Amino acid sequence: MQTKFKILTAINSLILSLTIGLISSPVFAKKNVDSLSGSHAVKGHFKKDGKYVQPHRATNPNQTQRDNWSSKPNVNPYTGKPGTKEAEK
Repeated sequence: MQTKFKILTAINSLILSLTIGLISSPVFAKKNVDSLSGSHAVKGHFKKDGKYVQPHRATNPNQTQRDNWSSKPNVNPYTGKPGTKEAEK
């Protein structure tokens, strides 16, 4: 009888541990910082003309050019380089 009680206690402890682990795992999951920061990483790639573009960061796409780092008067926070283009929209 006491062995049965020990087995049931062990099973209950295991179920409780698994439940707590499953519930708490989303809390400790890594947040997608890129989507919150307004920018994303761009992998290095080759253009059609054969030139290689180094990996870099870019602003997330949206309906305006006014918040792009290349637009005046914005400054790229990663390079410190000021924008040079006039925003068209």
